[in-house]
Amino acid sequence: MAVAVPPYVEGHGLLKGRSVLITAAAGVGIGFAAAKRAVEEGCRAIFISDIHERRLGEAAEKLKAIAPGTPVFHQICNVTDEAQVQALIAAAEDKLGGIDVLINNAGLGGMKNVVDMTDEEWDRVLDITLTGTMRMTRAALKVMIPRKAGAVVNNASVLGWRAQKGQSHYAAAKAGVMAFTRCSALEAAEHGIRINAVSPSIAMHEFLKKASTEEELAHLAKVEAFGRPAEVWEVANVMMFLASDYAGYMVGEIVSVSSQRA
Repeated sequence: MAVAVPPYVEGHGLLKGRSVLITAAAGVGIGFAAAKRAVEEGCRAIFISDIHERRLGEAAEKLKAIAPGTPVFHQICNVTDEAQVQALIAAAEDKLGGIDVLINNAGLGGMKNVVDMTDEEWDRVLDITLTGTMRMTRAALKVMIPRKAGAVVNNASVLGWRAQKGQSHYAAAKAGVMAFTRCSALEAAEHGIRINAVSPSIAMHEFLKKASTEEELAHLAKVEAFGRPAEVWEVANVMMFLASDYAGYMVGEIVSVSSQRA
Protein backbone atom coordinates (compact mmCIF):
# COMPACT_ATOMS: atom_id res chain seq x y z
CA MET A 1 0.00 0.00 0.00
CA ALA A 2 1.37 3.39 -1.00
CA VAL A 3 2.19 5.97 1.65
CA ALA A 4 0.49 9.33 1.06
CA VAL A 5 2.43 12.22 -0.42
CA PRO A 6 3.52 14.58 2.39
CA PRO A 7 2.52 18.24 2.45
CA TYR A 8 4.45 20.56 0.15
CA VAL A 9 7.44 22.05 1.96
CA GLU A 10 7.42 25.84 2.16
CA GLY A 11 10.53 27.85 1.35
CA HIS A 12 13.09 28.61 4.07
CA GLY A 13 15.35 31.08 2.26
CA LEU A 14 17.98 28.46 1.41
CA LEU A 15 19.06 30.31 -1.74
CA LYS A 16 18.64 33.87 -0.49
CA GLY A 17 20.97 36.16 -2.40
CA ARG A 18 21.93 33.48 -4.96
CA SER A 19 21.37 33.47 -8.70
CA VAL A 20 20.37 30.21 -10.36
CA LEU A 21 20.67 28.80 -13.90
CA ILE A 22 18.74 25.62 -14.75
CA THR A 23 18.71 23.57 -17.96
CA ALA A 24 15.66 21.65 -19.22
CA ALA A 25 13.39 23.69 -16.97
CA ALA A 26 10.26 23.94 -19.13
CA GLY A 27 7.15 21.80 -18.69
CA VAL A 28 6.25 19.70 -15.67
CA GLY A 29 9.43 17.79 -14.90
CA ILE A 30 12.15 18.02 -12.28
CA GLY A 31 13.71 21.05 -13.99
CA PHE A 32 10.67 23.28 -13.59
CA ALA A 33 10.10 21.95 -10.08
CA ALA A 34 13.67 23.00 -9.26
CA ALA A 35 13.08 26.46 -10.75
CA LYS A 36 9.90 26.86 -8.72
CA ARG A 37 11.66 25.75 -5.56
CA ALA A 38 14.57 28.12 -6.25
CA VAL A 39 12.32 31.19 -6.35
CA GLU A 40 10.44 29.92 -3.31
CA GLU A 41 13.80 29.55 -1.54
CA GLY A 42 14.53 33.22 -2.15
CA CYS A 43 17.01 33.24 -5.03
CA ARG A 44 17.78 36.81 -6.14
CA ALA A 45 17.29 35.97 -9.84
CA ILE A 46 16.73 32.90 -12.01
CA PHE A 47 17.57 31.97 -15.60
CA ILE A 48 15.94 28.93 -17.18
CA SER A 49 16.64 27.22 -20.50
CA ASP A 50 15.15 24.44 -22.60
CA ILE A 51 14.82 23.40 -26.24
CA HIS A 52 11.04 23.90 -26.32
CA GLU A 53 10.41 27.59 -26.98
CA ARG A 54 6.67 27.72 -26.18
CA ARG A 55 6.93 25.67 -22.98
CA LEU A 56 9.97 27.68 -21.91
CA GLY A 57 8.08 30.94 -22.25
CA GLU A 58 5.15 29.52 -20.34
CA ALA A 59 7.47 28.30 -17.57
CA ALA A 60 9.01 31.77 -17.26
CA GLU A 61 5.59 33.36 -16.93
CA LYS A 62 4.60 30.87 -14.22
CA LEU A 63 7.75 31.70 -12.25
CA LYS A 64 7.05 35.42 -12.51
CA ALA A 65 3.57 34.81 -11.11
CA ILE A 66 4.93 32.74 -8.22
CA ALA A 67 7.54 35.33 -7.23
CA PRO A 68 6.64 38.72 -8.76
CA GLY A 69 9.70 40.44 -7.31
CA THR A 70 12.23 37.93 -8.62
CA PRO A 71 13.87 38.62 -12.00
CA VAL A 72 13.18 35.71 -14.37
CA PHE A 73 15.12 35.21 -17.60
CA HIS A 74 14.92 32.48 -20.21
CA GLN A 75 16.72 31.42 -23.37
CA ILE A 76 16.60 28.47 -25.74
CA CYS A 77 19.57 26.12 -25.42
CA ASN A 78 20.37 22.71 -26.85
CA VAL A 79 23.10 21.29 -24.62
CA THR A 80 24.46 19.22 -27.52
CA ASP A 81 25.45 22.46 -29.27
CA GLU A 82 28.59 24.08 -27.83
CA ALA A 83 27.78 27.45 -29.40
CA GLN A 84 24.35 27.49 -27.73
CA VAL A 85 25.89 26.47 -24.40
CA GLN A 86 28.38 29.32 -24.61
CA ALA A 87 25.62 31.75 -25.55
CA LEU A 88 23.51 30.62 -22.59
CA ILE A 89 26.34 30.99 -20.08
CA ALA A 90 27.22 34.43 -21.47
CA ALA A 91 23.60 35.60 -21.29
CA ALA A 92 23.13 34.20 -17.79
CA GLU A 93 26.33 35.81 -16.55
CA ASP A 94 25.14 39.13 -17.91
CA LYS A 95 21.50 39.01 -16.82
CA LEU A 96 22.14 37.43 -13.42
CA GLY A 97 25.17 39.50 -12.58
CA GLY A 98 27.09 36.24 -12.23
CA ILE A 99 25.95 32.62 -11.97
CA ASP A 100 26.01 31.36 -8.38
CA VAL A 101 24.23 28.04 -8.91
CA LEU A 102 24.01 25.80 -11.99
CA ILE A 103 21.55 22.92 -12.03
CA ASN A 104 22.23 20.49 -14.87
CA ASN A 105 18.89 18.82 -15.51
CA ALA A 106 18.97 18.12 -19.26
CA GLY A 107 18.73 14.43 -20.11
CA LEU A 108 17.10 11.95 -22.47
CA GLY A 109 15.77 8.48 -21.75
CA GLY A 110 13.72 5.85 -23.52
CA MET A 111 13.24 2.09 -23.68
CA LYS A 112 15.34 0.08 -26.14
CA ASN A 113 17.15 -3.24 -25.85
CA VAL A 114 20.80 -3.27 -26.90
CA VAL A 115 20.17 -5.75 -29.72
CA ASP A 116 17.74 -3.30 -31.32
CA MET A 117 19.62 -0.09 -30.56
CA THR A 118 21.24 2.00 -33.29
CA ASP A 119 24.43 3.99 -32.90
CA GLU A 120 22.39 7.15 -33.36
CA GLU A 121 20.04 6.26 -30.46
CA TRP A 122 22.98 5.44 -28.18
CA ASP A 123 24.89 8.59 -29.15
CA ARG A 124 21.89 10.90 -28.70
CA VAL A 125 21.20 9.75 -25.14
CA LEU A 126 24.85 10.07 -24.13
CA ASP A 127 25.31 13.40 -25.92
CA ILE A 128 22.39 15.05 -24.15
CA THR A 129 22.59 13.37 -20.76
CA LEU A 130 26.33 13.01 -20.17
CA THR A 131 28.22 15.23 -22.60
CA GLY A 132 25.63 17.99 -22.21
CA THR A 133 26.26 17.97 -18.46
CA MET A 134 30.00 18.23 -19.14
CA ARG A 135 29.55 21.10 -21.62
CA MET A 136 27.43 23.14 -19.21
CA THR A 137 29.73 22.46 -16.26
CA ARG A 138 32.87 23.29 -18.25
CA ALA A 139 31.41 26.61 -19.39
CA ALA A 140 30.12 27.48 -15.92
CA LEU A 141 33.42 26.69 -14.22
CA LYS A 142 35.22 29.15 -16.48
CA VAL A 143 33.15 31.99 -15.00
CA MET A 144 32.91 30.61 -11.46
CA ILE A 145 36.64 29.91 -10.94
CA PRO A 146 37.73 33.57 -11.11
CA ARG A 147 35.17 34.34 -8.37
CA LYS A 148 36.27 31.37 -6.24
CA ALA A 149 32.65 30.49 -5.54
CA GLY A 150 29.69 28.59 -6.96
CA ALA A 151 27.69 25.39 -6.78
CA VAL A 152 26.77 22.88 -9.47
CA VAL A 153 24.05 20.28 -8.98
CA ASN A 154 23.77 17.47 -11.52
CA ASN A 155 20.80 15.17 -12.07
CA ALA A 156 21.89 11.53 -12.11
CA SER A 157 19.71 8.43 -11.58
CA VAL A 158 19.63 5.23 -9.56
CA LEU A 159 20.15 3.52 -12.92
CA GLY A 160 23.75 4.62 -12.60
CA TRP A 161 23.94 2.03 -9.81
CA ARG A 162 21.47 -0.70 -10.71
CA ALA A 163 20.38 -2.62 -13.78
CA GLN A 164 17.13 -2.40 -15.72
CA LYS A 165 16.26 -3.93 -19.07
CA GLY A 166 15.98 -1.53 -21.98
CA GLN A 167 17.98 1.17 -20.20
CA SER A 168 21.60 0.44 -21.13
CA HIS A 169 22.11 3.77 -22.92
CA TYR A 170 20.44 5.85 -20.20
CA ALA A 171 22.10 3.90 -17.37
CA ALA A 172 25.52 4.28 -19.00
CA ALA A 173 24.93 8.02 -19.37
CA LYS A 174 23.80 8.46 -15.77
CA ALA A 175 26.68 6.36 -14.42
CA GLY A 176 28.87 8.69 -16.44
CA VAL A 177 27.22 11.71 -14.82
CA MET A 178 28.04 10.21 -11.41
CA ALA A 179 31.70 9.62 -12.30
CA PHE A 180 31.95 13.03 -13.94
CA THR A 181 30.47 14.64 -10.82
CA ARG A 182 33.01 12.98 -8.54
CA CYS A 183 36.06 13.81 -10.67
CA SER A 184 35.10 17.35 -11.67
CA ALA A 185 34.18 18.07 -8.05
CA LEU A 186 37.75 17.46 -6.89
CA GLU A 187 39.04 19.88 -9.53
CA ALA A 188 36.44 22.53 -8.67
CA ALA A 189 36.91 22.23 -4.91
CA GLU A 190 40.39 23.72 -5.26
CA HIS A 191 38.65 26.94 -6.31
CA GLY A 192 35.94 26.94 -3.63
CA ILE A 193 33.28 25.52 -5.95
CA ARG A 194 31.08 22.57 -5.00
CA ILE A 195 29.78 19.98 -7.48
CA ASN A 196 27.32 17.30 -6.32
CA ALA A 197 24.43 15.32 -7.78
CA VAL A 198 21.02 13.93 -6.94
CA SER A 199 20.11 10.39 -7.93
CA PRO A 200 16.33 9.94 -8.20
CA SER A 201 14.65 6.63 -8.89
CA ILE A 202 11.20 7.44 -10.23
CA ALA A 203 9.66 10.92 -10.13
CA MET A 204 6.35 10.93 -11.95
CA HIS A 205 5.60 13.57 -14.59
CA GLU A 206 4.18 13.69 -18.10
CA PHE A 207 7.53 13.36 -19.89
CA LEU A 208 8.31 10.14 -18.02
CA LYS A 209 4.93 8.67 -18.94
CA LYS A 210 5.79 9.15 -22.61
CA ALA A 211 9.19 7.47 -22.23
CA SER A 212 8.01 4.22 -20.61
CA THR A 213 5.03 1.91 -20.40
CA GLU A 214 2.29 2.28 -17.80
CA GLU A 215 3.00 -1.25 -16.55
CA GLU A 216 6.72 -0.58 -16.11
CA LEU A 217 6.13 2.66 -14.24
CA ALA A 218 3.60 0.99 -11.95
CA HIS A 219 6.11 -1.76 -11.16
CA LEU A 220 8.90 0.72 -10.43
CA ALA A 221 6.65 2.70 -8.11
CA LYS A 222 5.49 -0.42 -6.27
CA VAL A 223 9.03 -1.49 -5.30
CA GLU A 224 9.83 1.89 -3.74
CA ALA A 225 9.80 2.04 0.07
CA PHE A 226 6.78 4.34 0.08
CA GLY A 227 5.07 2.32 -2.64
CA ARG A 228 4.74 5.40 -4.82
CA PRO A 229 6.87 7.50 -7.17
CA ALA A 230 8.48 10.66 -5.88
CA GLU A 231 6.86 13.99 -6.55
CA VAL A 232 9.13 16.12 -8.73
CA TRP A 233 9.34 18.71 -5.95
CA GLU A 234 10.68 16.07 -3.55
CA VAL A 235 13.68 15.67 -5.86
CA ALA A 236 13.96 19.44 -6.28
CA ASN A 237 14.07 19.83 -2.49
CA VAL A 238 17.32 17.87 -2.38
CA MET A 239 18.71 19.94 -5.25
CA MET A 240 18.01 23.06 -3.19
CA PHE A 241 19.83 21.56 -0.23
CA LEU A 242 22.89 20.72 -2.34
CA ALA A 243 22.90 24.22 -3.81
CA SER A 244 22.69 25.83 -0.38
CA ASP A 245 25.22 26.52 2.36
CA TYR A 246 23.79 23.61 4.34
CA ALA A 247 25.77 21.37 1.96
CA GLY A 248 28.87 23.50 2.31
CA TYR A 249 31.22 20.58 3.05
CA MET A 250 29.79 18.18 0.46
CA VAL A 251 32.01 17.57 -2.57
CA GLY A 252 31.41 15.02 -5.33
CA GLU A 253 28.54 13.35 -3.49
CA ILE A 254 25.72 11.48 -5.22
CA VAL A 255 22.63 11.76 -3.02
CA SER A 256 20.02 9.09 -3.60
CA VAL A 257 16.45 10.42 -3.57
CA SER A 258 15.00 6.94 -3.31
CA SER A 259 14.96 3.73 -1.34
CA GLN A 260 16.44 1.98 -4.41
CA ARG A 261 20.09 2.99 -4.17
CA ALA A 262 21.35 -0.20 -5.75
